[in-house]
Amino acid sequence: MSPYRTTAAVVPAENAPFLLEEVEIDSPRPSEVLVRVVASGMCQADLTARSGGIPFPLPGVLGHEGSGVVEAVGTGVSDFSVGDHVVLSFAFCGHCRPCRTGHPAYCDSWTALNLSGGKRPDGSTALRRHGEALHGHFFGQSSFATLALVPAHCVIKVPPDAPLELLGPLACGIQTGAQSVLKVLRPGPEETLAIFGAGGVGLSALIAAANLTGATTCVVDIHPARLELATRLGASHVVNARDDVVESLRDLTGGRGVDVALEASGAAGVLTQAIKTLAPMGRCAAVGGGGRDGEASFNTLQAIVRGIQIIGVNQGDALPRESIPMLIELHRRGRFPFDQLLQVYPFEDINQAATEVASGGVIKAVLRMP
Repeated sequence: MSPYRTTAAVVPAENAPFLLEEVEIDSPRPSEVLVRVVASGMCQADLTARSGGIPFPLPGVLGHEGSGVVEAVGTGVSDFSVGDHVVLSFAFCGHCRPCRTGHPAYCDSWTALNLSGGKRPDGSTALRRHGEALHGHFFGQSSFATLALVPAHCVIKVPPDAPLELLGPLACGIQTGAQSVLKVLRPGPEETLAIFGAGGVGLSALIAAANLTGATTCVVDIHPARLELATRLGASHVVNARDDVVESLRDLTGGRGVDVALEASGAAGVLTQAIKTLAPMGRCAAVGGGGRDGEASFNTLQAIVRGIQIIGVNQGDALPRESIPMLIELHRRGRFPFDQLLQVYPFEDINQAATEVASGGVIKAVLRMP
Protein backbone atom coordinates (compact mmCIF):
# COMPACT_ATOMS: atom_id res chain seq x y z
CA MET A 1 0.00 0.00 0.00
CA SER A 2 1.18 3.51 -0.79
CA PRO A 3 2.73 5.38 2.15
CA TYR A 4 0.91 8.59 1.18
CA ARG A 5 -2.74 9.61 1.23
CA THR A 6 -4.15 12.82 -0.16
CA THR A 7 -7.47 14.63 -0.22
CA ALA A 8 -8.36 15.12 -3.87
CA ALA A 9 -11.23 16.71 -5.79
CA VAL A 10 -12.40 13.73 -7.83
CA VAL A 11 -14.57 14.19 -10.93
CA PRO A 12 -16.53 10.92 -11.00
CA ALA A 13 -18.20 11.44 -14.39
CA GLU A 14 -18.71 14.03 -17.10
CA ASN A 15 -20.34 17.25 -15.78
CA ALA A 16 -20.47 15.87 -12.23
CA PRO A 17 -19.60 18.04 -9.22
CA PHE A 18 -16.15 17.76 -7.69
CA LEU A 19 -16.11 15.31 -4.76
CA LEU A 20 -13.48 15.71 -2.05
CA GLU A 21 -12.23 12.21 -1.26
CA GLU A 22 -9.22 10.61 0.36
CA VAL A 23 -7.17 8.72 -2.21
CA GLU A 24 -3.80 6.97 -2.30
CA ILE A 25 -0.82 8.49 -4.09
CA ASP A 26 2.49 6.83 -4.93
CA SER A 27 5.84 7.66 -3.47
CA PRO A 28 7.95 9.49 -6.04
CA ARG A 29 9.61 7.32 -8.62
CA PRO A 30 13.03 8.24 -10.05
CA SER A 31 12.82 11.72 -11.61
CA GLU A 32 9.55 12.55 -9.81
CA VAL A 33 8.84 15.07 -7.06
CA LEU A 34 6.05 14.83 -4.50
CA VAL A 35 4.69 18.27 -3.63
CA ARG A 36 2.42 19.27 -0.77
CA VAL A 37 0.07 21.63 -2.60
CA VAL A 38 -0.49 25.00 -0.92
CA ALA A 39 -2.85 26.34 -3.58
CA SER A 40 -3.99 25.67 -7.11
CA GLY A 41 -5.50 28.02 -9.65
CA MET A 42 -8.66 26.97 -11.47
CA CYS A 43 -8.34 27.36 -15.23
CA GLN A 44 -11.04 27.15 -17.90
CA ALA A 45 -9.28 24.02 -19.15
CA ASP A 46 -10.19 22.25 -15.90
CA LEU A 47 -13.87 23.00 -16.43
CA THR A 48 -13.67 22.08 -20.11
CA ALA A 49 -12.14 18.71 -19.21
CA ARG A 50 -14.85 18.10 -16.61
CA SER A 51 -17.54 18.74 -19.23
CA GLY A 52 -15.93 16.51 -21.87
CA GLY A 53 -14.63 19.29 -24.12
CA ILE A 54 -11.12 17.97 -23.47
CA PRO A 55 -11.00 14.16 -23.72
CA PHE A 56 -9.52 13.56 -20.26
CA PRO A 57 -10.56 10.12 -18.98
CA LEU A 58 -12.85 9.99 -15.94
CA PRO A 59 -13.09 9.36 -13.06
CA GLY A 60 -10.07 11.50 -12.43
CA VAL A 61 -8.40 14.42 -10.71
CA LEU A 62 -7.86 17.72 -12.52
CA GLY A 63 -5.94 20.88 -11.61
CA HIS A 64 -2.86 22.23 -13.35
CA GLU A 65 -1.83 25.50 -11.71
CA GLY A 66 -0.33 24.19 -8.51
CA SER A 67 2.11 25.74 -6.06
CA GLY A 68 3.47 24.17 -2.92
CA VAL A 69 6.36 22.76 -0.93
CA VAL A 70 8.47 19.73 -1.85
CA GLU A 71 7.53 16.78 0.36
CA ALA A 72 9.77 14.08 -1.11
CA VAL A 73 12.01 13.51 -4.14
CA GLY A 74 12.72 10.41 -6.18
CA THR A 75 16.14 8.94 -6.76
CA GLY A 76 18.08 10.83 -9.38
CA VAL A 77 16.49 14.18 -8.50
CA SER A 78 19.33 16.49 -7.51
CA ASP A 79 17.97 19.99 -8.13
CA PHE A 80 15.20 19.89 -5.48
CA SER A 81 15.20 19.26 -1.75
CA VAL A 82 12.45 18.69 0.79
CA GLY A 83 11.11 22.08 1.86
CA ASP A 84 11.73 23.89 -1.44
CA HIS A 85 8.96 26.26 -2.52
CA VAL A 86 7.84 25.45 -6.06
CA VAL A 87 5.36 26.13 -8.85
CA LEU A 88 4.15 23.27 -11.06
CA SER A 89 3.89 23.86 -14.80
CA PHE A 90 2.91 21.78 -17.83
CA ALA A 91 4.39 18.41 -18.77
CA PHE A 92 6.71 17.73 -21.72
CA CYS A 93 8.92 14.84 -22.78
CA GLY A 94 12.21 16.76 -22.85
CA HIS A 95 13.75 14.91 -25.78
CA CYS A 96 11.72 15.57 -28.96
CA ARG A 97 12.78 18.31 -31.37
CA PRO A 98 10.54 21.09 -29.95
CA CYS A 99 11.70 20.29 -26.42
CA ARG A 100 15.36 20.21 -27.44
CA THR A 101 15.07 23.55 -29.25
CA GLY A 102 13.45 25.46 -26.38
CA HIS A 103 9.76 25.08 -27.24
CA PRO A 104 8.39 22.50 -24.75
CA ALA A 105 4.82 23.77 -25.17
CA TYR A 106 4.91 22.18 -28.62
CA CYS A 107 6.27 18.84 -27.40
CA ASP A 108 5.46 15.96 -29.77
CA SER A 109 3.68 14.25 -26.84
CA TRP A 110 2.04 17.36 -25.39
CA THR A 111 -1.59 16.28 -25.80
CA ALA A 112 -1.07 12.84 -24.27
CA LEU A 113 1.07 14.15 -21.40
CA ASN A 114 -1.21 17.05 -20.48
CA LEU A 115 -4.76 16.59 -21.71
CA SER A 116 -5.92 13.15 -22.74
CA GLY A 117 -3.71 10.53 -21.13
CA GLY A 118 -4.60 10.49 -17.45
CA LYS A 119 -1.50 8.35 -16.84
CA ARG A 120 2.27 8.39 -16.80
CA PRO A 121 3.96 7.81 -20.18
CA ASP A 122 4.48 4.14 -19.23
CA GLY A 123 0.73 3.66 -18.74
CA SER A 124 0.77 3.58 -14.94
CA THR A 125 -1.12 5.94 -12.67
CA ALA A 126 -0.03 7.40 -9.34
CA LEU A 127 -3.53 7.67 -7.85
CA ARG A 128 -5.86 5.00 -6.48
CA ARG A 129 -9.32 5.22 -4.99
CA HIS A 130 -10.75 2.25 -3.08
CA GLY A 131 -7.85 0.21 -4.43
CA GLU A 132 -8.63 0.97 -8.08
CA ALA A 133 -6.60 3.17 -10.42
CA LEU A 134 -7.77 6.77 -10.70
CA HIS A 135 -6.88 8.94 -13.67
CA GLY A 136 -4.52 11.80 -12.88
CA HIS A 137 -1.38 13.46 -14.21
CA PHE A 138 -3.49 16.26 -15.73
CA PHE A 139 -0.87 18.62 -17.15
CA GLY A 140 1.58 16.31 -15.39
CA GLN A 141 0.27 17.21 -11.92
CA SER A 142 -3.47 16.95 -11.05
CA SER A 143 -3.08 19.63 -8.40
CA PHE A 144 -6.69 19.68 -7.18
CA ALA A 145 -5.36 17.70 -4.25
CA THR A 146 -3.30 18.19 -1.11
CA LEU A 147 -0.43 16.20 -2.68
CA ALA A 148 0.71 16.12 -6.32
CA LEU A 149 3.27 13.86 -7.95
CA VAL A 150 5.08 15.69 -10.74
CA PRO A 151 7.96 15.03 -13.18
CA ALA A 152 10.95 16.91 -11.79
CA HIS A 153 11.57 18.83 -15.01
CA CYS A 154 8.05 20.35 -14.73
CA VAL A 155 8.80 21.88 -11.32
CA ILE A 156 10.08 25.45 -10.89
CA LYS A 157 11.81 26.54 -7.70
CA VAL A 158 10.69 29.96 -6.45
CA PRO A 159 12.03 32.28 -3.73
CA PRO A 160 10.93 31.27 -0.22
CA ASP A 161 9.61 34.78 0.46
CA ALA A 162 7.37 34.86 -2.64
CA PRO A 163 3.59 34.70 -1.93
CA LEU A 164 3.30 30.97 -2.54
CA GLU A 165 -0.49 30.68 -2.34
CA LEU A 166 -0.83 33.20 -5.20
CA LEU A 167 1.77 31.77 -7.57
CA GLY A 168 0.02 28.71 -9.03
CA PRO A 169 -1.84 30.59 -11.80
CA LEU A 170 1.52 31.73 -13.18
CA ALA A 171 1.96 28.15 -14.42
CA CYS A 172 -0.72 28.30 -17.10
CA GLY A 173 -3.24 31.12 -17.63
CA ILE A 174 -1.14 34.04 -16.49
CA GLN A 175 2.04 32.76 -18.11
CA THR A 176 0.11 32.16 -21.34
CA GLY A 177 -1.24 35.70 -21.52
CA ALA A 178 1.97 37.44 -20.54
CA GLN A 179 4.31 35.40 -22.72
CA SER A 180 2.00 35.53 -25.73
CA VAL A 181 2.58 39.29 -25.63
CA LEU A 182 6.21 39.44 -24.47
CA LYS A 183 7.67 36.49 -26.35
CA VAL A 184 5.43 35.86 -29.37
CA LEU A 185 3.66 39.05 -30.49
CA ARG A 186 6.13 41.60 -29.09
CA PRO A 187 4.12 44.75 -29.87
CA GLY A 188 6.16 47.91 -30.13
CA PRO A 189 5.41 51.33 -28.65
CA GLU A 190 4.02 52.59 -31.96
CA GLU A 191 1.66 49.64 -32.37
CA THR A 192 -1.91 48.98 -31.29
CA LEU A 193 -2.76 45.71 -29.54
CA ALA A 194 -6.37 44.49 -29.30
CA ILE A 195 -7.11 41.79 -26.71
CA PHE A 196 -10.31 39.80 -27.23
CA GLY A 197 -11.52 38.33 -23.94
CA ALA A 198 -10.90 39.85 -20.52
CA GLY A 199 -10.49 36.63 -18.57
CA GLY A 200 -7.35 35.52 -16.79
CA VAL A 201 -5.35 35.05 -19.99
CA GLY A 202 -6.51 38.25 -21.68
CA LEU A 203 -6.02 40.47 -18.63
CA SER A 204 -2.60 38.96 -17.96
CA ALA A 205 -1.72 39.88 -21.52
CA LEU A 206 -3.01 43.38 -20.88
CA ILE A 207 -0.93 43.78 -17.70
CA ALA A 208 2.19 42.69 -19.56
CA ALA A 209 1.49 44.96 -22.53
CA ALA A 210 0.52 48.00 -20.47
CA ASN A 211 3.49 47.79 -18.13
CA LEU A 212 6.24 46.44 -20.36
CA THR A 213 5.72 47.28 -24.05
CA GLY A 214 4.43 50.83 -24.48
CA ALA A 215 1.86 49.63 -27.03
CA THR A 216 -1.58 51.21 -27.21
CA THR A 217 -3.97 48.60 -25.81
CA CYS A 218 -7.65 47.92 -26.39
CA VAL A 219 -9.65 45.23 -24.59
CA VAL A 220 -12.85 43.70 -25.97
CA ASP A 221 -15.28 41.81 -23.74
CA ILE A 222 -18.98 41.36 -23.13
CA HIS A 223 -18.86 41.98 -19.35
CA PRO A 224 -18.89 45.68 -18.34
CA ALA A 225 -17.26 44.88 -14.98
CA ARG A 226 -14.34 43.23 -16.76
CA LEU A 227 -13.96 46.23 -19.04
CA GLU A 228 -13.87 48.49 -15.98
CA LEU A 229 -11.14 46.29 -14.49
CA ALA A 230 -9.24 46.41 -17.78
CA THR A 231 -9.30 50.20 -17.62
CA ARG A 232 -7.93 50.13 -14.07
CA LEU A 233 -5.18 47.75 -15.19
CA GLY A 234 -4.01 50.13 -17.90
CA ALA A 235 -6.08 49.54 -21.04
CA SER A 236 -5.97 52.58 -23.33
CA HIS A 237 -9.43 51.76 -24.72
CA VAL A 238 -12.20 49.23 -24.10
CA VAL A 239 -14.94 48.01 -26.43
CA ASN A 240 -18.10 46.17 -25.45
CA ALA A 241 -18.37 43.04 -27.58
CA ARG A 242 -22.08 43.69 -28.08
CA ASP A 243 -21.12 46.67 -30.27
CA ASP A 244 -19.71 46.54 -33.81
CA VAL A 245 -16.21 45.56 -32.72
CA VAL A 246 -14.56 45.69 -36.14
CA GLU A 247 -15.92 49.15 -36.85
CA SER A 248 -15.05 50.37 -33.33
CA LEU A 249 -11.44 49.25 -33.62
CA ARG A 250 -11.09 50.76 -37.08
CA ASP A 251 -12.42 54.06 -35.71
CA LEU A 252 -9.88 53.94 -32.88
CA THR A 253 -7.05 53.40 -35.38
CA GLY A 254 -8.07 55.98 -37.96
CA GLY A 255 -9.49 53.31 -40.24
CA ARG A 256 -6.24 51.37 -40.50
CA GLY A 257 -6.97 48.47 -38.12
CA VAL A 258 -4.93 47.09 -35.24
CA ASP A 259 -1.33 46.00 -35.63
CA VAL A 260 -1.58 43.10 -33.23
CA ALA A 261 -4.53 41.05 -31.92
CA LEU A 262 -4.73 38.41 -29.21
CA GLU A 263 -7.79 36.14 -29.17
CA ALA A 264 -8.19 34.86 -25.61
CA SER A 265 -11.93 34.23 -25.35
CA GLY A 266 -11.86 30.71 -26.76
CA ALA A 267 -14.72 31.43 -29.17
CA ALA A 268 -13.92 30.55 -32.77
CA GLY A 269 -16.24 33.27 -34.06
CA VAL A 270 -14.32 35.85 -32.06
CA LEU A 271 -11.09 34.72 -33.73
CA THR A 272 -12.73 35.34 -37.10
CA GLN A 273 -13.65 38.81 -35.86
CA ALA A 274 -10.14 39.49 -34.53
CA ILE A 275 -8.61 38.63 -37.90
CA LYS A 276 -10.94 41.13 -39.61
CA THR A 277 -9.64 43.94 -37.40
CA LEU A 278 -6.01 43.58 -38.52
CA ALA A 279 -4.13 46.32 -40.32
CA PRO A 280 -1.83 45.47 -43.26
CA MET A 281 0.98 43.22 -41.99
CA GLY A 282 -0.98 42.73 -38.77
CA ARG A 283 -0.55 39.59 -36.71
CA CYS A 284 -3.08 37.71 -34.64
CA ALA A 285 -2.33 35.12 -31.96
CA ALA A 286 -4.99 32.57 -31.03
CA VAL A 287 -4.62 31.31 -27.47
CA GLY A 288 -8.20 30.73 -26.35
CA GLY A 289 -8.67 27.20 -27.64
CA GLY A 290 -12.28 27.02 -28.75
CA GLY A 291 -12.67 23.29 -28.12
CA ARG A 292 -11.98 20.29 -30.31
CA ASP A 293 -14.43 21.38 -33.01
CA GLY A 294 -13.72 25.12 -33.02
CA GLU A 295 -13.16 26.52 -36.51
CA ALA A 296 -12.51 30.10 -37.57
CA SER A 297 -12.49 31.52 -41.09
CA PHE A 298 -10.73 34.27 -42.98
CA ASN A 299 -10.53 35.53 -46.53
CA THR A 300 -7.42 34.00 -48.03
CA LEU A 301 -6.97 36.68 -50.70
CA GLN A 302 -7.16 39.42 -48.08
CA ALA A 303 -4.67 37.53 -45.93
CA ILE A 304 -2.25 37.40 -48.85
CA VAL A 305 -2.55 40.94 -50.17
CA ARG A 306 -2.55 42.45 -46.68
CA GLY A 307 0.27 40.23 -45.45
CA ILE A 308 -1.42 39.25 -42.21
CA GLN A 309 -0.17 36.48 -39.90
CA ILE A 310 -2.33 34.11 -37.84
CA ILE A 311 -0.41 32.31 -35.11
CA GLY A 312 -1.55 29.53 -32.81
CA VAL A 313 0.11 29.93 -29.41
CA ASN A 314 0.21 27.32 -26.66
CA GLN A 315 1.24 28.33 -23.13
CA GLY A 316 2.79 31.52 -24.49
CA ASP A 317 5.59 29.37 -26.01
CA ALA A 318 7.08 29.69 -22.53
CA LEU A 319 10.09 28.10 -20.92
CA PRO A 320 8.56 27.94 -17.44
CA ARG A 321 11.88 27.84 -15.57
CA GLU A 322 12.68 31.20 -17.16
CA SER A 323 9.29 32.87 -17.44
CA ILE A 324 7.84 32.12 -13.99
CA PRO A 325 10.80 33.55 -12.01
CA MET A 326 10.75 36.56 -14.35
CA LEU A 327 7.05 37.20 -13.69
CA ILE A 328 7.55 36.80 -9.94
CA GLU A 329 10.33 39.38 -10.01
CA LEU A 330 8.23 41.77 -12.09
CA HIS A 331 5.40 41.37 -9.57
CA ARG A 332 7.79 42.12 -6.71
CA ARG A 333 8.80 45.33 -8.50
CA GLY A 334 5.16 46.37 -9.00
CA ARG A 335 5.26 45.95 -12.77
CA PHE A 336 3.09 42.83 -13.07
CA PRO A 337 0.21 43.06 -10.55
CA PHE A 338 -1.43 39.77 -11.48
CA ASP A 339 -2.75 39.36 -7.92
CA GLN A 340 -5.53 41.81 -8.83
CA LEU A 341 -7.07 39.04 -10.96
CA LEU A 342 -7.27 36.44 -8.19
CA GLN A 343 -9.99 35.38 -5.78
CA VAL A 344 -9.02 32.79 -3.16
CA TYR A 345 -11.40 30.04 -2.00
CA PRO A 346 -10.97 27.30 0.60
CA PHE A 347 -10.48 23.93 -1.09
CA GLU A 348 -13.83 22.69 0.23
CA ASP A 349 -15.56 25.45 -1.76
CA ILE A 350 -14.27 24.12 -5.09
CA ASN A 351 -17.76 23.71 -6.57
CA GLN A 352 -18.69 27.28 -5.69
CA ALA A 353 -15.46 28.45 -7.31
CA ALA A 354 -16.25 26.43 -10.45
CA THR A 355 -19.73 27.93 -10.69
CA GLU A 356 -18.46 31.47 -10.32
CA VAL A 357 -15.65 30.96 -12.83
CA ALA A 358 -18.07 29.45 -15.36
CA SER A 359 -20.50 32.37 -14.95
CA GLY A 360 -17.78 34.94 -15.57
CA GLY A 361 -18.19 36.43 -12.11
CA VAL A 362 -14.61 35.59 -11.13
CA ILE A 363 -11.53 36.18 -13.28
CA LYS A 364 -9.18 33.64 -11.70
CA ALA A 365 -10.13 31.41 -8.78
CA VAL A 366 -7.40 30.03 -6.53
CA LEU A 367 -8.09 27.08 -4.24
CA ARG A 368 -6.23 27.22 -0.94
CA MET A 369 -5.53 23.78 0.48
CA PRO A 370 -6.10 23.01 4.17
